[in-house]
Amino acid sequence: MALKYEKILYCTDFSEDADYAFLSALDMAEKYQARLFLLHVLHSPYKYMRTVVDDKEEGGEEAFISRETIEKGKQNLEDRYKPKLGDFTNCEFQVVGGVPFVEIVRFARAHNVDFIVLGAAGSSDLDRTTFGSTAENVARRAHCTVMAIRYPGKTFQLDMLGK
Repeated sequence: MALKYEKILYCTDFSEDADYAFLSALDMAEKYQARLFLLHVLHSPYKYMRTVVDDKEEGGEEAFISRETIEKGKQNLEDRYKPKLGDFTNCEFQVVGGVPFVEIVRFARAHNVDFIVLGAAGSSDLDRTTFGSTAENVARRAHCTVMAIRYPGKTFQLDMLGK
């Protein structure tokens, strides 16, 4: 049975690993003629804290990130990746707020994504020490295949562990 991916989710935090992972996501989308979702999650540590009170949005949900911030994030996402798409047009740019791994898994399920591509190591040391890696959490919780890609120019030293 041949694999067929129809919806691919590329997740970015604008790190080196994420930028390098984009090349694989685009290559797969072209190869399988799949829809490519490009997603950036604006990290909000308050998204899931029920003690925080904020204005409600039109849909009745609490808003911790303004519409202007979401739109600015979407513009940054488009500015960074649209030029790299070349002739590929079967794509959609999305920006949401919340805890990155939660929102990635939620988006993937809501859009019936077949494959998730993201960088192996992100840009936030705080997230890694507090919550574990986003890539690890997505891989553990996603309903579909997850590919975490490391930028080959990075070096990893074992003597750095535990310090």
